[in-house]
Formats: sequence, structure tokens, C-alpha cells
Amino acid sequence: MDFSADFGTAVREHLRRTEDRNAATLEEVAARLLDVVRAGRLVHTAAAGHSLAAVLETFYRAGGLACVRPLFHPGLLPLHGAQASTQLERVPGLAATMVAQAQVRPGDVGVIFSNSGVNAFPVELADELKKRGAYVVAFSSRPHMDAAPARSFAKLGELADAVLDTGIPPGDAVVPTPSGTTAALSTLCSTYLWNLLLVRLTTLAGDLPIPLWQSSNLPGGDSANERFLDQYRAHVPML
Repeated sequence: MDFSADFGTAVREHLRRTEDRNAATLEEVAARLLDVVRAGRLVHTAAAGHSLAAVLETFYRAGGLACVRPLFHPGLLPLHGAQASTQLERVPGLAATMVAQAQVRPGDVGVIFSNSGVNAFPVELADELKKRGAYVVAFSSRPHMDAAPARSFAKLGELADAVLDTGIPPGDAVVPTPSGTTAALSTLCSTYLWNLLLVRLTTLAGDLPIPLWQSSNLPGGDSANERFLDQYRAHVPML
């Protein structure tokens, strides 16, 4: 797809194709999320680098699931050191410590955002989550994952139970210019897929109440959220 001629139109078409391509997987993952809600379990979301923007969309977000616990290390955030965050994502061993601290249990779901799916952190994270009985969902670009060299014992798509494919070309940025390629799409596509999941989850749930945060900037929002804070704070210390 040529994103350079009419970027807005091309992106909208890419999102449409992304939804169509992932339709069956979205239904499968939404059903798993419903199982989590019914069983009182948790969804553990994780990423490194700029993929952490997608994790923010999953956590304490207006309209978002309250039963989400991020698996987060400050060193993975570029704001704490851009180059250092890239290097830390490639360091073996970090994921095991984080999963152990989160006390992941069977029946939980793990969601990993990694466009390339080849660095040590997301790969080891998937492995550790599966060892503890979690169902693992990867948000990745299969074209990028296929093209990038593995930096660990596997690639994320080989370990995940389900892959939601963003379909983004290798490199993430898609518009060539004389100064280099610009307009990265991974955050936009991952956020779109996540929200598609939430809509499908609430549709599948029918009359079953889903724990959804409300905006704290609307009347009654704080009081509505208080019950979820009380319910999940013991298991989600970030709250």
C-alpha cells in the first residue's frame, strides 16, 4: 500500500484491512477476556519503548477494563533514557522477575505489544506468562517480525496463543521523504485493535456487567471508579 500519496485515506484503508484480517482472532481473544471477567482474574499488559503507549491505553483509561495490571519497568520507558530503554529491551532475564512479582496465575491473560516481536523482553515475557498458565496475546506486525532477525530463542509470534497482526511494513514508519521515512503506525494500529477488543467484549457479555473505568472528569466519575479501586488495588499496586 502506498501511504505517501494520500496518507489519511491510506491509513483508514489499512485500519479497515487490519480489522478484517484479525476478525476471527478478535472474537477469540474477546472471549478469553470475558473468561477473565467472569472468573475475577487479571489481564497483564506489557511492552517496551514506544509500544508502552499502547499499554497506557489499557490501564486506568476512561472506558477501559479495570482488571488490567501493567507489567512495567521504568527503564523500558524512553523518557527515562531513550537509548538505555532500547538496550534494556534486549537484556535477558528481566521478564522473569517482572512476571514473578506480578504473581500471574492460570486463567489470567497476558497482552504483549511489540511491533517487531524479536527482542529478549517480549519473547521471554511470553514464555514466562505461558509457564504460569496465562493465555498470551501478541500485538505485532507479522511482516516486521518475519523480516527482523531474532534476538532471543524465538520470536513472539511463535510463542503467543494468539497474534493480532497490525500488518505494518518493516520499520513501522511508512511514508518515505527526502529526509527519511516518517509516520509510524504501530501505536495507532495497536490502540485500534485494543478498542475493537473492548467493544467485542461488551457485546459478548450481554447483560453481564463489565468493570469499565469512567472518566474522572465527568460528574460522578470518581465515585463510580471508587468501587473498582477498592476491588483491584490489592492485585494492581499501580492503582
